Amino acid sequence: MPLTPPSEVARAALNRAKAAARARGLRPGAPARRSPLAEPHRERKGPNARDPQLLSEVVGRLLREKGWSAEVSVGGVVGRWREVVGPDVAEHCTPETFEDKVLVVRADSTAWATQLRLLVPTLLRRMAEEIGEGVVEEVTVLGPAGPGFRRGPRAVRGPGPRDTWG
Repeated sequence: MPLTPPSEVARAALNRAKAAARARGLRPGAPARRSPLAEPHRERKGPNARDPQLLSEVVGRLLREKGWSAEVSVGGVVGRWREVVGPDVAEHCTPETFEDKVLVVRADSTAWATQLRLLVPTLLRRMAEEIGEGVVEEVTVLGPAGPGFRRGPRAVRGPGPRDTWG
């Protein structure tokens, strides 16, 4: 019995494999189809969107796209409050909120609140140096928050606990 040459055995196996692929809907020998969701294939040298990127660049792009740059800048200044305003001022006042380009700062005494109100132009200039012009347009200085007398289960309507003579 004569043996089949190896080249014919290989050719027959290849033809069977191609027929099985066509039966499954594949196109053997044709270039691979790309997913419509895949990035268009471009032949170019250098980095593209699929390459690893620096975290600072990605976060910076996200902040610009979402419009969060001003809030994050002010947050950075608030985190470095002692460095920005100096240790003496930072010891007696703290930033509370930042909304609509207004920074609200609370002082621990009325004397420091008055002093800080006098320093508002200097503080605005310092903020402009740190985070840029127009991010903080106004600084509101609040005095110390006193104890509230309208709390508790036995709160009484009227002028308050100081009304003892009368």
